[in-house]
Amino acid sequence: MSIEAPTSTPVELPAVTRRRLRSLLSAEEVTELTARSDWRGFWAIAVSWATIAASFAMVALWPGVLTVLLALPLLAGRQLALAILQHEAAHGTLFRTRGMNDFFGDWFCARPVWQQMHKYRAHHLVHHTRTGTELDPDMSLHAGYPTTAASLRRKMLRDLSGYTGIKLMLGLLLMDAGVLKWTVANNIEKLPQDGRRWWNYPLDFLRNAGGMLATNLLLAGILAASGHAWLYALWVLAYVTPFPLFVRIRSIAEHGMLPRVQDMFQNTRTTRARAWQRLFFAPMNVNYHQEHHAMASVPYYRLPQLHALLRERGESVEPPGYGEVLRLAATPAQS
Repeated sequence: MSIEAPTSTPVELPAVTRRRLRSLLSAEEVTELTARSDWRGFWAIAVSWATIAASFAMVALWPGVLTVLLALPLLAGRQLALAILQHEAAHGTLFRTRGMNDFFGDWFCARPVWQQMHKYRAHHLVHHTRTGTELDPDMSLHAGYPTTAASLRRKMLRDLSGYTGIKLMLGLLLMDAGVLKWTVANNIEKLPQDGRRWWNYPLDFLRNAGGMLATNLLLAGILAASGHAWLYALWVLAYVTPFPLFVRIRSIAEHGMLPRVQDMFQNTRTTRARAWQRLFFAPMNVNYHQEHHAMASVPYYRLPQLHALLRERGESVEPPGYGEVLRLAATPAQS
């Protein structure tokens, strides 16, 4: 049995999670929590792109090291926001209809950050139905924690140096060329290459990455038309440097160091986010992750309401902050 509204992709919840939700929420509350809003979907996309435009404008008006250093994390934060809005659309919660979720989620959110809605939706549905098990396709994003403080620092330095980001882009290239199986996680799975000719690789890449190339060429063209074509380099640099770090922090906070059980109230974490953290690695209420896994049909803007209800009814406790979670990630388990 699922608890999804008809317009969303259904997610089959473990029995223990279903029983808890049934005892905690009335049918009227579920209806209110799962209501979609088209104007909120448009607003979220518009604000994200407006912040991107403002970041470019800031550097164009006051070019310098300080403005570039500020623009990079702002752009990376909005790149993550677009990826999360794709995630909303994949669940059918960004807009009221499947068609609007697919179109706007794909072309205004997913493609500009080298994602594909239809592939992401299929991958992510498995994550929801297999969370906390070895069959979770996202397990590699958080399985290596807790670790030592030195190891966590090295990982984060690799993210900020561009090493992780370059590996990410190489992996995406090989996935679109049909060499590797598509994933948003860290695991690598090679695909059979029997019978393929050399021209299959560029043709498959263009077919799969065409949307990414088109949207990024459009962005580069707009910047060039404004007289600041060089600003597009900041978009790429943000994707290669702060973006992987923000994804790492988000992944650790959501599922890292938690029991490998099927109950969504135990294998997923909600994290307390400050205003500045929402700009970078916790946009679009993604920090309310336990609530999202418990009821994936709830739009992101109603997750705080669901969190408040769960707290009020004794099902949820005061969530830790991101600093607390990262300290836990850097504290090896005692043998």
